[in-house]
Amino acid sequence: MRAPLLAFALALTAVRPAAAQLSECSPFSGASRRICDAAVDGTRAFHPIAGLLVSGGNPVIGTANTLGGLGHFSLTARANAADIILPDPEYDGSPGEVPSSEELYAPVPLLEGAAGIYGGLPSGLLSVDFLGSAQLLPTNQIDNLTVDGDARRIGDVALGFGYGLRVGVLRDEGPLPAVSISAMRRNIPRVAYGDLEQGDEFSYAVDLQATNLRLVASKQFAVLQVAGGIGWDRYTGDAEIQLRDQPAQALDVDLKESRTLAFLNVGLELAALSVVGEAGYQSGRNEELSTDFRDFDTRDGNFFAGLGLRVGF
Repeated sequence: MRAPLLAFALALTAVRPAAAQLSECSPFSGASRRICDAAVDGTRAFHPIAGLLVSGGNPVIGTANTLGGLGHFSLTARANAADIILPDPEYDGSPGEVPSSEELYAPVPLLEGAAGIYGGLPSGLLSVDFLGSAQLLPTNQIDNLTVDGDARRIGDVALGFGYGLRVGVLRDEGPLPAVSISAMRRNIPRVAYGDLEQGDEFSYAVDLQATNLRLVASKQFAVLQVAGGIGWDRYTGDAEIQLRDQPAQALDVDLKESRTLAFLNVGLELAALSVVGEAGYQSGRNEELSTDFRDFDTRDGNFFAGLGLRVGF
C-alpha cells in the first residue's frame, strides 16, 4: 500500500506549470530588478519551510492507532523545528549571491487534539477521528520578522488553526501494525519580514494555507512506541512585497508549492502519557529561481525534528 501512495504523491508534485519568470519585477532594471527578484524569490523559498514548521510529520505524534469511537480523546503539546535561512533584507542589488540574514533552528509550538468519531470495524478499518490543532509561530526569534497588525496573534506570536480527519485501516493487534490515513488543513495568518523604515531595501508579508496528506504505520512494543510514515503537502498563500526605492508600488505574488516528506517517531508510553520524538525529511525542489542565495538552495531538502507530550483519555 505504501509504494502506490508514495508514487501517487510523487506524481502530484511533478504536475506543475512552468515557473513564472518573475514577471512581477519586469518594470524594474539594474539593482532595483535584482532587489525585486531577491524579494520575490525569498517568499517562494521561505514558504515551504514555514509550511513544514506548522505541519510536521505525524498528525498524532507517536501512533497511527485511531481512538476507537466516541468518548475517546487525545491531547498533544508539541514543538517542530527546522533549519531556517533567510535572505538579508538590506541587500543592495549588487551582482552575485544574495547574503543571508541569519541561520537558526527555529522551534514552533503546536497544540494538537484528536477525538474519536466512529469505531469502525473490529479490525480498525474505517474508524474515524477528528483532528484539530493550534499553530503558534513566534516572530521574536528572528530579526525583522513580525506579525501583521490585523492578523490573529498572541503578542508577538501568529496564531493559526488546523482541522482534519484520520481514517483507520488496521488496528495494532498481534503481529500487524496500526495503519491510518489522514488529511488536514492548516493556516498561519500574515507575517512580515523586513522593515523599510529601518533601512531595509525590501520587505514582504506572507500568509500560509497548508494541506497535509499522511499515511502512517505504528507498532507498540511494551512501553516503546514506534511509528513512521510518508506524506504530501500543498502550500498556498499570498505575498505582498514592497521595495524601498519604489515605495508607491506594492507587488502581489501568488504562492503555490508542494513537497513530499517521510518521518519516523520513537517514544515511550508512561501510563496515559507518551513522550515522543520525531525526525523527518522534506524533499527539495528546483523552483527555477533567478536569485542565488548564499547557503541556501531550494533543490536541497530540509531535515526537521519534533518533540511531543501526548495524553490519552
